[in-house]
Amino acid sequence: MKFDILTLFPGMFSGPFDESIIKRAKDKQLIEISLYNIRDWAIDRHQTADDAPYGGGAGMVMKAEPLAACIDSVKTLNPASTVVLTSPHGRRLTHTIACELAERPGLIIVCGRYEGIDERIRSLYAEDDISLGDFVLSGGEIAAMAIVDAVTRLIPGSLGSSESAESDSFGDGLLEYPHYTRPPEFKGLTVPDQLLSGHHELIRKWRRKESLRKTRKLRPDLLSAAVLTREDRKMLTEIEQEEVCGM
Repeated sequence: MKFDILTLFPGMFSGPFDESIIKRAKDKQLIEISLYNIRDWAIDRHQTADDAPYGGGAGMVMKAEPLAACIDSVKTLNPASTVVLTSPHGRRLTHTIACELAERPGLIIVCGRYEGIDERIRSLYAEDDISLGDFVLSGGEIAAMAIVDAVTRLIPGSLGSSESAESDSFGDGLLEYPHYTRPPEFKGLTVPDQLLSGHHELIRKWRRKESLRKTRKLRPDLLSAAVLTREDRKMLTEIEQEEVCGM
């Protein structure tokens, strides 16, 4: 997978992309990340990449010319890659969308800044538009990091042998079950007996039920879209009964 990131602040990526899973994936040559400073395509001596908006108003707008030239240059190198804008207008990033993006040969991620980009860039180049949610960030760099991280985890071989993307929250449409490690007792709270039993089927059922319980409590909206088995529905009924009984 090839990630090309177009940004006004390439220095922001040096830490996040040099640690943990992303670093391992780069070392294994499972992914390749290239950073491009949009200002390098500006035509004036001040490398101007923004200007005041037509019609007036606060803030600045990213100029069309340097951004278009940058996209054209990178697209020439990787013609099969998808141009993705990071902006509040986009689809909200979900696990399903991350899976969709992971199937593509490459992503050219354009990081918005200031009041946004000249709308003509969206009209001429955007093949996808991604948002992290309904809140304001200083720019699209953090969104780009999130996209790269979410997609990289889904690439076979990127996770260690003890890690699994399938069991993560949202991997099956539900929140993940609670986790515990040593010691077995901490400040009066103990690890559930099922996890200490060594009984694989008992552990599986406990984890599934707790996943359903957590999703029902914290994100009930996910249950309506999740594919539930007969066992899942039975567990949900048990959870409802336990809540009624105050268990």
